[in-house]
Amino acid sequence: MVLCLPLMVMPQRPGSARCPQNVSQASCMELVRTVLKSLPAVLLGTLLNILDGVSYGMIIFPAFGVFAGLGGMGVSMFFVSTVVAQLVYCFGGSSFAGANGSMMIEVVPFFHILASTIARDIGDEYPKEIIATTIAAFTLSSVLTGLAFFLLGYLRLGGLIGFFPRHILVGCIGGVGIFLILTGLTVSTRLPSDALDPPTLETLRYFIFNTHALSQWVPPLVLAVLLRLITMRWKHQLVFPIYFMIIPIVFYVVVAAARLDLGALRRDGWLFDMAEGTGGGEDRWYGFYSYLDLGLIRFTPLWTTLPIQFALLFFNILHPPLNVPALSVSLDEDVDTNKELLGHGYSNLLAGFLGTVPNYLVYVNTLLFYRVGGGTRIAGFLLAVATFILLIIGTGPIAYIPIMVVSALIFVLGIDLVKEALWDTRHRVSRMEYITIVSIMVTMTAWDFVIGVLFGIVVSCFFFVIQNSQRRSIRACYAGESAISTVRRPAAHRAYIREVSKQTRVLRLQGFLFFGTIAHVEETLRNIVEDATWQQNPVRFVVVDLSLVVGVDMSAAEAFVRVQRLLAAKGVVLVFCGVTTDSLCGKALSCVGILQEPSVEVFETLNDAMEWTENAYLRAWFRAQKSWTTPITLPGRRDTSLSFDDTLAGSPRQMQLRDVGERTIAGENSSEPYNTLLNAFSSYHDVDQKTFKQIAPYFERFTFPDGFVLWENNDTPDGLYIIESGILRASYKFAEHSPVIEESMVSGTLAGELSALSGMPRNARVVVEQQAVLWKLSLENMRRLETECPHLAQIFVQLVLKAAKVDTDILLAALATR
Repeated sequence: MVLCLPLMVMPQRPGSARCPQNVSQASCMELVRTVLKSLPAVLLGTLLNILDGVSYGMIIFPAFGVFAGLGGMGVSMFFVSTVVAQLVYCFGGSSFAGANGSMMIEVVPFFHILASTIARDIGDEYPKEIIATTIAAFTLSSVLTGLAFFLLGYLRLGGLIGFFPRHILVGCIGGVGIFLILTGLTVSTRLPSDALDPPTLETLRYFIFNTHALSQWVPPLVLAVLLRLITMRWKHQLVFPIYFMIIPIVFYVVVAAARLDLGALRRDGWLFDMAEGTGGGEDRWYGFYSYLDLGLIRFTPLWTTLPIQFALLFFNILHPPLNVPALSVSLDEDVDTNKELLGHGYSNLLAGFLGTVPNYLVYVNTLLFYRVGGGTRIAGFLLAVATFILLIIGTGPIAYIPIMVVSALIFVLGIDLVKEALWDTRHRVSRMEYITIVSIMVTMTAWDFVIGVLFGIVVSCFFFVIQNSQRRSIRACYAGESAISTVRRPAAHRAYIREVSKQTRVLRLQGFLFFGTIAHVEETLRNIVEDATWQQNPVRFVVVDLSLVVGVDMSAAEAFVRVQRLLAAKGVVLVFCGVTTDSLCGKALSCVGILQEPSVEVFETLNDAMEWTENAYLRAWFRAQKSWTTPITLPGRRDTSLSFDDTLAGSPRQMQLRDVGERTIAGENSSEPYNTLLNAFSSYHDVDQKTFKQIAPYFERFTFPDGFVLWENNDTPDGLYIIESGILRASYKFAEHSPVIEESMVSGTLAGELSALSGMPRNARVVVEQQAVLWKLSLENMRRLETECPHLAQIFVQLVLKAAKVDTDILLAALATR
């Protein structure tokens, strides 16, 4: 990482005598002006650091057992971490020139858990070992946090953290808020910090009915609430620091006016004890290093705290990826989150190597710092110097700070965090998310912070399953007659297919199919073959469209296996479409063996699946008749072993095929050369054979091999074609970003009719899929027909337009169901 110096070196101007040799007088004046402009921001930042250090540094260690009296040492560790972060940020660790660094105050509850766990494992008879191991645990948390930040930034994974559920973090923040409120109560009344861990009825009775306790915790709570009422009316950034500067002034004015004894006030819990104003028994900022003895560290208890360390780490790494973008928006500055994470990595690693606690960029302090004129690296450097001076002065002055000031500060932050978690989210999150937030806060308060985080993750997963289970995985369910394929067929075939396709059920699914959503899908598929509806609505094919399904878990795949067995017992073919064997859904289904079943078919698109079922219906009719003279070529996949009974009699499905076929296809004329014209137009108008005999001479017969391109898109039309045998395939490409839409055309249908009649360029590419025999009406013969037989030409154009209208409707309907 390249570190940027806060002082900019300018070329020297000739004649300069007052400035250093390599700095010009102009640059010196500019530097002086920058320093003077930065002083208000530096004073504000220093005051904020004092308030945070005294309030939250004092509670880094629990106030009970061997940790009693170590509040000053916590303040020293707070300021060391703050100075480290401030120096790293102002020397280029952050893109924000006026970034303010500070200790992570939200992790204080985890520090208490670490200290309590270590004290319990080692035993109170070894106080030095407990303190040394606890400081080592705090240091380890800084190193782990630094490594995590550095790796996230180096691997450019800063945006990945944004995928973590926000409401879990909000619940954790609310839990920290409750902890700070309870800590404010214990600090105010000078009770051990574990007195409310968890709150008991006896303790609560003491806070409510003890007059002395009431006089200690009610004033700071009132001061905290009063501050928030004031800031609701006046939102100036100086209200907060001025407010807390006035409180100690008023306190000592009252003390002086009443001539109260400071020693008596200290004994009664209004001022901190002298011992708590020192760093490890000595009034030196580096006093905590005297406890950090490698020979006293117990590594086994340190090892047992790793689950807590990882929970703390998990909580730590969520803050910068959220604070940095928010600060970027507030200051209207574009920054790289990954670079900020690298800076956080360096600052925390350095803090860990110096034996102190984790740190981060503080959103509120930085925003206030900028608004008062501290948006330069010089201002950030001066703030680091001022904070270091506070560190050198030592923690002795803490003994003269009124406890109500510290308690009020703790109450303010606690109330803000609880408000952010409970009040601000009441209309912004769903009911289940709000329940998750509240449950995390309750769990953290009643049991443990680590348990609270884990409980929040479990509850979120549970609610996620419930919410997704309530979403509809079935996008649509309809009969096959509503999803006819795009194949152009003779009118008789199409009428037959439209009726018999009632035996096809299409089920279109969406989303992710898992154990929570597959139950409704399975129930719907079972209902299709229920005995109560089987006689009225027999089913031959069930088409399951998975094109909008992003994944299938094992439970859902096994549910399809159960359904397939039920369908196979009824003679129903299960057809999957929108899936391939190498796709995620295809692999999931293949793993349970369903795609290998004999009564299961797989297609890439719904159109291919419907085309295959339609061909199966047509084959069933033609095999039963065995009387047609012209062989019928069907498009699509032909490698099917599916066969219906030749008699088409017995079951409701076979009887329906026979009845519909007799009403639609059985009346086809098998003679040539009129058969092609009759197949194409006889269903649209009552036209006798004489009419077709008069039209026939104008057509020319052509035979084309497989793969022959009849025309390309935008070609000039040369006529229209009627297909006698074979298959043509048209490919439509309406836009660059749209997929190619394909349409098959079989015997007895038209091709290129609209472009031929309108004289406009072709709108598709047409290729011979199977060797085809075509009858062509060229443009020249069309004009000759109009001249020689205008009435016949009019009838023919009407027939063509009717056929084209039906074909277009079928194509649009097919596209609408995709």
